[in-house]
Amino acid sequence: MKRASLDDLQNFNKEGKLSRNPTPLEGEDLGPDFWANARVVEPKEPRSVHLKLDPDVFEFFKSQGKGHLTRMQEILKAYVKAHDRS
Repeated sequence: MKRASLDDLQNFNKEGKLSRNPTPLEGEDLGPDFWANARVVEPKEPRSVHLKLDPDVFEFFKSQGKGHLTRMQEILKAYVKAHDRS
């Protein structure tokens, strides 16, 4: 994948270097079984909380780079799922 500015894209278009398919392929048909079992899932509103963490725990996640808060959230979700008794 290559980044291009708006000017680059406009120039590519003028030069005929942008490809367009006037009849794109249709997507996969999901079939009636899929739709019979489909259900609407309402998104849950996330809650913003303040959480005290030991510095070494926070630094461990932060040292893994961008997305450390999301990784913490995913680990907590997995813990809840593993201990869900319902």
